Amino acid sequence: MPSHPPHLDVVADGPGRGAGPAAGPAAGVPAPAHDAAWYEALVREHATAVHRYVARRAGGGEAEDLTADVLTVAWRRRDDVPDGAELPWLYRTAAFVVANHRRKGRPVPVADVPDTPDADDPALLAVRDETVRTVLAGLSPRDREVLLLHAWEGLTGEALATVLGTGRGGADAALSRARSRLRAAFAAVDA
Repeated sequence: MPSHPPHLDVVADGPGRGAGPAAGPAAGVPAPAHDAAWYEALVREHATAVHRYVARRAGGGEAEDLTADVLTVAWRRRDDVPDGAELPWLYRTAAFVVANHRRKGRPVPVADVPDTPDADDPALLAVRDETVRTVLAGLSPRDREVLLLHAWEGLTGEALATVLGTGRGGADAALSRARSRLRAAFAAVDA
């Protein structure tokens, strides 16, 4: 067993691949190197947030492996990771990794489903309320994702737009529409 988290193993095969500048630096300003030290800082700063994001969407049993997959993609595509928007880029990548995982369609034995959620994740504790679960389940997957990215992950503005793969105006509009539909869904449940 390694003495460090498994998602750091990708650092060992990385620096020899040649880290270059990030795409699109400002004119005359060299981009910081996306090297092994950059990657280790990225993992230290964002691995927990990515793990929670994945666990909320794929379940705790697969979350560690899927998080490692996301971080592996970050290392392999390190020159594509925008400086200053690393976490939104990781969330967007995590969404693709989780979607690919779901397409595999592996059944989860009932014995492997935990009886209780991760006590460290306050966002999961909030969903214990039956009304909230009912209302969220009634929304479209897109509306649910937009609301959860905003409420759970704290994303707004450009960060939300990056994860959604749209412009700032599109992200703001998607959040506004999702909030409107959420209010309507709550009103329908209360009626």
